[in-house]
Amino acid sequence: MLSEVEIFPFEEKDAAAFRALNEEWIVRYFEMEESDHKALGDPMTHIIGRGGRIYMAWHNAKPIGCCAVMPMRPGVFEVGKMAVAPEYRGYGVGRRLLQHVIEEAKRLGANSLFLGSNTSLPNALHLYESMGFQQLADANVPDYPYARANIFMQKEL
Repeated sequence: MLSEVEIFPFEEKDAAAFRALNEEWIVRYFEMEESDHKALGDPMTHIIGRGGRIYMAWHNAKPIGCCAVMPMRPGVFEVGKMAVAPEYRGYGVGRRLLQHVIEEAKRLGANSLFLGSNTSLPNALHLYESMGFQQLADANVPDYPYARANIFMQKEL
């Protein structure tokens, strides 16, 4: 665990880092989709402007991770756009970001958190499960804008 990691709310100046952190893993494992281009191209409009929040993890004045939480419907928020720079993976940065987002979602009035992921990302799935997310049955999955998502999880708060 990196003890010097700090988590701050997203500011407009963080937009390029937010985009780069997410594009790195998306392009590595999948391909950019229309919803990625929108959210990453203009997070102020497509995340913040819709009542969402983004949090950035910093280490030695360098942005090394990010995670967003966005309202889906009253009491239900989506966790998304979570990324950690490759050289910082395995040091607990993702866990700290996710814990921070869970606490912030509670403050925003969330009763439940939802996320979509992919079974080809076992480290991410392990993190989510270790933080209390449980897989949803297909019948309980809402419309989701990312074709790459093949597993959906929820956490009651």
